[in-house]
Amino acid sequence: MLTFLLWCLLLVLCWPLALLALVIYPLLWLFLLPFRLVGIVVTGVFDLLAALILLPARILRGPRAL
Repeated sequence: MLTFLLWCLLLVLCWPLALLALVIYPLLWLFLLPFRLVGIVVTGVFDLLAALILLPARILRGPRAL
């Protein structure tokens, strides 16, 4: 809600900048989307490597008591 009110204030004070931001934001989001996907994939690979490295220790530790 606060973001919307700030955008409305920007629209009243400087409408060309507000309209430019309205057009640029979706384009910027689309441009940055592949970088987010790469970040998700890299995090998944690191989690997989950590699980593989820690697997022998988890197996030797045995089942946990409830």
